[in-house]
Amino acid sequence: MDDMKPEQRHMLQRCWVDVLSVIRHAACLRYLAFPALLPSAVALLLGCLAALTLPRLPPVWVLWIFLFVGVMLAVVVRRVAWCGVVLFGFANCCLHGQFGLRHQLSFALEGRDLVLRGRIVSLPVPETRRTRFLLRVDTDQDQEPALRGRLLQLSWYDENKAVVPGPRSALHAGSVWQLHVRLRAPHSLMNPGGFDSERYALAQGIVATGYVRMPTMARELAAATGINAWRERMSARIADAVLLEASVYLRALALGDTRGLSQQDWEVLRATGLTHLIAISGFHVGMVAGACALLVSLLWRDLAWRWPRPIAMALIAVPAAAGYTVLAGASLPTVRTALMIGIVALARLTRRRAMPGHVLGLALLVVLVWDPLAILSAGFWLSFAGVAWLMWCMQDGHAASCRGFLSAQGVATLGLLPFTVALFGQVSFVGPLANLIAIPLWTFVVVPLALLGTALEALVPGWGSPMWRLGGNFFQWSWQLFEYLAQTDFALWWLPESDGVALGLALLGAFWLLLPRGTPGKWLALLLWLPLLWPERERPRPGEFEMQMLDVGQGLSIVVRTSGHTLLYDAGPAVNDGFDAGERVVVPALRASGIRRLDALVASHADSDHVGGLPAVLKAYPVDISYAPPDAPLDVERRCSAGDSWLWDGVQFRFLHPAPHSRYLGNESSCVLRIDTRWGSALLTGDIGKVVERGLLSQDRESVRADVVVVPHHGSAGSSSLGFVRAVNARLALVSSGDGNRFGHPRCSVVESWSETADVLLTAHSGAVRIWVGQQGLQLRERRVWRRRFWDAVERRRSAAILSATEDVSKERRRNETCWNW
Repeated sequence: MDDMKPEQRHMLQRCWVDVLSVIRHAACLRYLAFPALLPSAVALLLGCLAALTLPRLPPVWVLWIFLFVGVMLAVVVRRVAWCGVVLFGFANCCLHGQFGLRHQLSFALEGRDLVLRGRIVSLPVPETRRTRFLLRVDTDQDQEPALRGRLLQLSWYDENKAVVPGPRSALHAGSVWQLHVRLRAPHSLMNPGGFDSERYALAQGIVATGYVRMPTMARELAAATGINAWRERMSARIADAVLLEASVYLRALALGDTRGLSQQDWEVLRATGLTHLIAISGFHVGMVAGACALLVSLLWRDLAWRWPRPIAMALIAVPAAAGYTVLAGASLPTVRTALMIGIVALARLTRRRAMPGHVLGLALLVVLVWDPLAILSAGFWLSFAGVAWLMWCMQDGHAASCRGFLSAQGVATLGLLPFTVALFGQVSFVGPLANLIAIPLWTFVVVPLALLGTALEALVPGWGSPMWRLGGNFFQWSWQLFEYLAQTDFALWWLPESDGVALGLALLGAFWLLLPRGTPGKWLALLLWLPLLWPERERPRPGEFEMQMLDVGQGLSIVVRTSGHTLLYDAGPAVNDGFDAGERVVVPALRASGIRRLDALVASHADSDHVGGLPAVLKAYPVDISYAPPDAPLDVERRCSAGDSWLWDGVQFRFLHPAPHSRYLGNESSCVLRIDTRWGSALLTGDIGKVVERGLLSQDRESVRADVVVVPHHGSAGSSSLGFVRAVNARLALVSSGDGNRFGHPRCSVVESWSETADVLLTAHSGAVRIWVGQQGLQLRERRVWRRRFWDAVERRRSAAILSATEDVSKERRRNETCWNW
């Protein structure tokens, strides 16, 4: 600058003034001080929430009208501007939903072998028998038209007899591959407390899931390039440099790479309430931007530049935040922080004052306008809600003190507790203590060392190792304490499933509790927490029972409850690709139902689709007594034998099969359990075939008569003989089978046989099915119908196949629907 001629310096200053003027007018920054900015963001959020409650989306032409009317109301009619913002948010969210669903895989392409070419856009996740990754299909004309440019979630499996990973080990982020794949539209298991993968696919823009076929025909067309390729290489360097267990955590903290975390690691993080720290959060982005701005501030005077120091700091902070956000995978919390930093920097450049609430409101508006489906993710609520609570409660400017830090910790814990319970169904009692230690240690010691090591390694290979090792040592010391806390009996409290009303009341209670001292009646706020922490769970009265068949895919698991006891019949499948129904379906469903222990467990037989999830259930729940067939290779207290019975709360349980001391014959030795009460009965059949069915009829024909029956062997052709079906004479027949399973279950002939006397329900169509047998007769609740949303895969398939679908489906139509070969 000092070497410049005066006219050159003057011209540069004039150019800078002109640039600032253009930015100021183009960005309309006068709205940064507009007092209705935050209410407008809240109104937009309400509109988006209203859209997500719809079971079906309105037609596109109606939505465009809503969008236009909303804009006119918001801009022209100032008195009802908030109504226009709500309507705009509603229409915008619905249009994004229509766009996302319209581009999901057509049902005509399901099950077909396709040859696709695309780039791997995620870090491949290697598992024992497979590797999972995201593939972005090329836009070339020779690709399938419906899939050009679309995002696929694929799995690459090893051969059945493979000892070591095959060609899938060559997958790398950023590489281009040509693959033979078989795809299907996103389909989720629907259970209480379960993960909705259909909602996740819509939020992430995933149009199909599938797997790689003919691995030997796969070809890598281009080597790995891009940001994700760099992240993968840097992650490998951290793994090589840090031999401690802490290396997987350093990779997560520095690069957002959580692939190395085991299930046990996640359990410790959940029990101690530290999951929000282990992946890159908005705070990390702010720390990088702040460090870069501080460096510029220290060097600015020595550089002898004549621009104001705050402007220089803003110019550096924005690209630093944006760059690190992209480097870390652009998760929602990091995007939110980068947006807020950009807004503050823009206000600083134009010498405008940006109030914290207005900055948060503008960031929320940008996110909701650009991607309203972001509210489907838990990260959206935890990120924006956490910042909002802190901004509201920490306005006195003492956040930098020790007392301010403790206050912020208390505000974050109390304010986010309702969201944590509603989203995850759990409360960590040791979380506040663990966060009190982890936040300063990890945030101000481990994370800076990990980031500094990454920056040095990017400059000169090998320079980052000392920083990584030092950060790993600090982390390892703290991790031993957190593992101890996670093992305590009071570490984690699981809560039953609640509804939106309970969440709203708890948020109001949190707001009331966080009001300034002296506010009258603050103790009454605790009453508003009761519906969330202790939701009302209707239990059967004496003489009644509740039976819930869970949606576990191709397997079986049933929960039976009386007024004071709980029985679990089978625990679902566990397969080599890592899916464990016990861990992912049965245990979450039991917790969401408020069940604390199992009074009895029945393993119908030893096949993996019935007892594969048993170890996960036994690890999570104490069991008083367990049953299995005689001579079955299962470790249980008792063997189920025909004639054994017991009485719980006026409900009788009785085994009908197998015979005492009989030889174990697999499916044919399944424990057949009959449940009787004065109001109705149920028959649980396991995987018995026609031979056992005839034996039951010959022994006691009346004993198989039941109002509710579990169709034997998932509806296979080797069971459900016509004589057995007529003898049972059920009113409701339940089939537990996986969507599109390779066995073709249930067979259409079997469904037709049961449909002569009963309504037939499939878990693949209905999700978890809950039946209440009591004074009111049979009461039925299908999970997909009870909580139907517009992204429901089964409803969209039904609409595509039956043009005039109605809510009240006749028995003939139901018979036709359940025979679909999906």
